[in-house]
Amino acid sequence: MSELCELCHSLASESASRKLTIPALIEVNLSGEPTKSGVTPEEVPALLEAYPDVRGLMTMPPMAADPEDSRPYFRRLRELAEQHGLRELSMGTSQDYRVAAEEGATYVRVGAVLWQR
Repeated sequence: MSELCELCHSLASESASRKLTIPALIEVNLSGEPTKSGVTPEEVPALLEAYPDVRGLMTMPPMAADPEDSRPYFRRLRELAEQHGLRELSMGTSQDYRVAAEEGATYVRVGAVLWQR
């Protein structure tokens, strides 16, 4: 365990897994956007084999004005995690955290919502 960090939320390559010494979440690019990091759903099994301390999955859906537009991505990540027996799901931001929670998020990345009145 690291003194500075206890969980990597963005494992996306076998080369990174060889340097990692803490538990991780695999970052999955479900939208296929070239500007987003992450592995494809088909690459998840190989990364699970390469790094034995994976706790779950993480994704970032495309930017959308309506939080409901993120639901299919969150649902797909949950289904993918279930297929591989993974419990942790990092998904959702200030704009769509409610939808992410409804779809099973165990971690959300909020910021702006904390400062809104």
